Amino acid sequence: MALGATSRFSDGPYVLLISDRPSERAALERAIALVMNCRGLAADGSVPKERPHLVILDLPPTQAAKLEPVLSQRGPPVPRLVLVRGEPAPAAPHLRQLPAAAPRQVVLANVFAMIEEATRSVELRQRRLVERVTGATAIVAELFDSAALGGGLQQADVERGTELVLSAVSEVGILTWLAEVWRHDIGVYQHTLGVAGHAATFGAQIGLSRNDLRLLVRAALLHDIGKSRIPVEILNKPGPLTPEEFRLMQRHPEIGADLLRGQGDFEDAVVDVVRHHHERLDGKGYPDRLAGSAIKDLVRIVSICDVFSALTERRTYRQPATAAEALAIMTDSTGHLDSDLLRVFAPAMLRGEALAA
Repeated sequence: MALGATSRFSDGPYVLLISDRPSERAALERAIALVMNCRGLAADGSVPKERPHLVILDLPPTQAAKLEPVLSQRGPPVPRLVLVRGEPAPAAPHLRQLPAAAPRQVVLANVFAMIEEATRSVELRQRRLVERVTGATAIVAELFDSAALGGGLQQADVERGTELVLSAVSEVGILTWLAEVWRHDIGVYQHTLGVAGHAATFGAQIGLSRNDLRLLVRAALLHDIGKSRIPVEILNKPGPLTPEEFRLMQRHPEIGADLLRGQGDFEDAVVDVVRHHHERLDGKGYPDRLAGSAIKDLVRIVSICDVFSALTERRTYRQPATAAEALAIMTDSTGHLDSDLLRVFAPAMLRGEALAA
């Protein structure tokens, strides 16, 4: 079973019911629809792209197991009710199990209780997300303002911003994080939070340790700090930059790295990302024209997240690229990005686009 076309329930929360018992499926669907939209599918149906509020599985164990890869693509676990045939699955926080032979009224009582619990949980996660995005935006704004005025960057602010990004992305996933970030017209801050979110997602995907993941997100939050000293009329210009403006913009990696190095309390790896995130593997980047192995892994990861974020963000002078379009551009840009890392990065971004469509 694979992801299918957009369902008729794309505009609101819905329960996904998958059952190989047509009469029972129809009866449950009618009853659940009194409380929340319900999409009933046969065992071989196409799973809707939109994330469901609750999943009900009424299938033999082998068929339920085949669904796991599709359902697990949806970010944090969706609350799930399994009507068990045979041995129950191991306990999990998101999982509730009943015998398949349980009376229908018992099944429905559990479904309605889980809908209520899931609704409260979604509302709580949304409140936390808004607080985290608002908090992270305020921290990034403070960092940029302090850098612009020649003041020092507070390590506590950087650490707090890092934790806000990591906790939010781990709880709601990159798509929901970006959707909330993009609700605000905050220019370079929006880009910074997008890159940090992608870095958190990518770093977790490739299995970085907690400490290395925090280092990566910290570097992503600061990668464009040098833009704090670029004139705002250049940063926010709605059209192409003049050659002179572009030369000035190209100085932001050096400016940022000098700022961090001058402060003396940032890791060399973070300074390295800030200075070299516009280098290219073929040596045609800036500011130092580094090539090949001279460009370190952390820089390569942030560079991929930076380019992908820039291509998929809304800009005043162009429409955002889709994930597929952005990845095609990045893949075709021979000599720029690490192709091995890009191959790992691409599938997760394409899955994310499918779920967001």
